[in-house]
Amino acid sequence: MVLTSVALIPVVLGVLGLIAAFGIYRIVLKYPEGTGKVAAIAELIHRGALVFIRREYSFLGIFVVVVAALIFFSDLGWRTAVAFLVGAGCSAAAGYIGMFTATRANVRTTTAAQESGADAALKVSFFGGSIMGLTVAAMGLLGLGLLYYFFGSDPATSHVIHGFGMGASSVALFSRVGGGIFTKSADVGADLVGKVEAGIPEDDPRNPGVIADNVGDNVGDVAGMGSDIFESYCGSIIATIAIAATLSPVLIDQLAGGQQNQLMFLPLALASVGLVCSLIGILLVSGMANKSPAVALRIGTIGATIIFIVAAFATIHLVELSVKLWLAVLVGAVGGIVIGLVTEYYTGGQPVRKIAASGETGPATVMISGLAIGMQSVTVPVLVLSAIILISSELVGIYGVGIAAVGMLATVGITMAIDAYGPVADNAGGIAEMAGLGEEVREITDTLDELGNTTAAIGKGFAIGAAALAALAIISAYIETVIHRVPEFTLQINDPLVLSGMFLGGIFPFLVSSMTMNAVGDAAFEMIHEIRRQFREIPGLLEGNAEPDTARCVEIATTAALKRMIPPGVLAVAAPVVVGFGLGPAALGGMLGGALLGCVLLALTMANAGGAWDNAKKYVEKGNLGGKGSDVHKAAVVGDTVGDPFKDTSGPSMNILINVMAIVSLVIAPLLS
Repeated sequence: MVLTSVALIPVVLGVLGLIAAFGIYRIVLKYPEGTGKVAAIAELIHRGALVFIRREYSFLGIFVVVVAALIFFSDLGWRTAVAFLVGAGCSAAAGYIGMFTATRANVRTTTAAQESGADAALKVSFFGGSIMGLTVAAMGLLGLGLLYYFFGSDPATSHVIHGFGMGASSVALFSRVGGGIFTKSADVGADLVGKVEAGIPEDDPRNPGVIADNVGDNVGDVAGMGSDIFESYCGSIIATIAIAATLSPVLIDQLAGGQQNQLMFLPLALASVGLVCSLIGILLVSGMANKSPAVALRIGTIGATIIFIVAAFATIHLVELSVKLWLAVLVGAVGGIVIGLVTEYYTGGQPVRKIAASGETGPATVMISGLAIGMQSVTVPVLVLSAIILISSELVGIYGVGIAAVGMLATVGITMAIDAYGPVADNAGGIAEMAGLGEEVREITDTLDELGNTTAAIGKGFAIGAAALAALAIISAYIETVIHRVPEFTLQINDPLVLSGMFLGGIFPFLVSSMTMNAVGDAAFEMIHEIRRQFREIPGLLEGNAEPDTARCVEIATTAALKRMIPPGVLAVAAPVVVGFGLGPAALGGMLGGALLGCVLLALTMANAGGAWDNAKKYVEKGNLGGKGSDVHKAAVVGDTVGDPFKDTSGPSMNILINVMAIVSLVIAPLLS
């Protein structure tokens, strides 16, 4: 049995993680925030982000209360309702804290670049991202640790914590979709009117849309991404606990000498170890800031993973579990690194230069080559995921898939830190441009921003792989839960219910992608007309003799995002309920399988194509193939404009879509059987 004192370790480490995040925040605040125009621009971004997220969370609050009430009055009971509220609260808190601190770190990165140089700028921007990473890991451990302490260690009541995953996933979907619509409507509008029509640089202070664009980086790529990773992180832990609760006595004896609670607690133990390893990785990056930024970030990420692999072996050996469990952890951790490296190649290597060169014949060939690269980039990650599934399940059964997912996500603190660093660096460059700082400052911030684009792309690839494994683990837990109650239950592809369910599931990724793409297009349409109106009607604006109405653009993006984020979220939550109660658990199982495959393939295609288009544009802007203002540059900007909602709205929403559908199915599984 897991001792009570041991079961509290995740809670204690969660609290310590939050303390560490707060300590890093205090370090960030010690750096000067600048004065004059720099400080004024940063305050506009900070206030705009707060206004959006508070309005978004007020909408989410209504949804969360309604769903919690439905759970409370159903057979699932008050405990699952409480778990749902805790999960939603932890996810929202992680996103808010990360966004708040990022909007304080951005201006300090700009000032550090101006006053102290590249080393200090890297430290501040990375510390800003680290707060997000540590908060995600710590809030997950704290929330899940408390629920496990009260309910999770008993197989008879462990289903209560499934509500935590449902709450976290629901908030994550709304946050990711809403933030993605906001940021990309502003980005597309600002780019098309400013860079293509008016011929002014990116982040030019004359452009009314640039403040909204920079606000969007924080609400979409920090708060939204944080919630995205948070729900995958927690979902993998919850699914593994759920699978452990339904394991056969024979397998329990083989893996843990009959101690089922040891297997149920293992994912939390590994996540706890992962948080400590993430802290070590953050210290590694900080200590190597005087080296190449790319080298420092890579050593921090890979170093934390290697340390975690060793620590995981020690943990599993200490509690006398089968070494096969460590091999499953190893497979998941290594697989995550491989997927990240493949993503880095397709969004920062030779394919990017190929897309840029295709701009010599116009936007059409840029679009064709970018889509081809995106489709091609699916191959290796899916092969890696297949290998992880086969090897881990061969080692320890379906429980191994969950453990592999936990292994991939355990060092989420450093992974998320490096991902969130990108938007902070991007904002720093935007502030420098809008404040009219010198070329030396822009050279530093541009270097950090360019690296940030690569780290963000790697983060998206990692998030997709992690979400796929987490979702598969949750689906497996759903099947095991149903079988545990109805032993004769099977999922067979020749069953018409299962087959029709698979086709139904395949619809949702495309439908939600269409909804989110249209949402960005419609919102960008409004943004473009507003920016054009201001250029036309505000005397002296293009000449730099007047101030744009940036607040109006922020309001347009906010309203559009809040209005259009609701249908995809409601669809994702309602679909499993309708299919499960309407057609039964077999059809729902088939639907989850079809949705999983569609989501993974679409997510990889869109994220990698979008990242490649973005970096192809930046490759041209560095002076290659004619540089800024050339016909090649204009063609590349068109590709980047299409790629923006691909990589930052529709693609990432796929990760959460499948996890929401899977966790809702797991929650309602006891009612279906």
